[in-house]
Amino acid sequence: MPNPIISIANQKGGVGKTTTTISLAACLALQGRRVLIVDIDPQANATSGLGLEKTPGDSVLGPLMGETSVADKIKYTVFENIYVLPSEIDMCGAEIELCGRENPSGQLTRVLEPLRESPDIDLILIDCPPSLGILTLNAFAASDWLIVPLQCEYYALEGISTLIQTMEKLKANGVTTRLELLGIVMTMYDGRTNLSNMVVDEVQKHFGEKVFETVIPRTTRLAEAPSHGKPITEYDKYNTGAAAYEVLTVEVAKRLGLS
Repeated sequence: MPNPIISIANQKGGVGKTTTTISLAACLALQGRRVLIVDIDPQANATSGLGLEKTPGDSVLGPLMGETSVADKIKYTVFENIYVLPSEIDMCGAEIELCGRENPSGQLTRVLEPLRESPDIDLILIDCPPSLGILTLNAFAASDWLIVPLQCEYYALEGISTLIQTMEKLKANGVTTRLELLGIVMTMYDGRTNLSNMVVDEVQKHFGEKVFETVIPRTTRLAEAPSHGKPITEYDKYNTGAAAYEVLTVEVAKRLGLS
């Protein structure tokens, strides 16, 4: 069975997208699963958030442009079972270069195809940029599943319909035939406020069972972890954020049909 590929995306920035990518990878790795994070965000926060340098010329950009092998760019991290295909600031140029190529939205599919059958990887997570540009469309085309982090704030629902519509258009146009919404995860939840509870209720009303039961709390330690190059499970494993991501990982594994 091919290794599942999951895009973690939201065109709005600051919603906990990279934190979710890293935290899910860390929790899956603790279960013994070998996880590859593909960082296609030019900000390269998933790369630095796992303690790796943002090194020019040493990223997924080369494979995307057909200049180097993807196997040569995969990096080990200090965390067992977590590998990274890193990003860098030069990825900004990929938006322009990819648009000039034949099949511009299919280049990441080509890059990741050999890894779908790799016996050394169990799961691939793609950390997307905060936009619906060509890099995110490449991620959608290459993926089996989509996870959408959604912050517990007033404008949470704005934009998510556009994201879902984009996914459906790609399927209708034959760019991808397999991409499905795995779930929506509510982030930055503050149980002390009526607003957080109202937003969760509203999202559940619109999307029903597609919303994960687990909500991710807003915690200082969760926000600090990336600056130390560690997932929350390593930075403060007793933090409520770490516990929430562990429970979310159980939900994700169940929806994926992983034993």
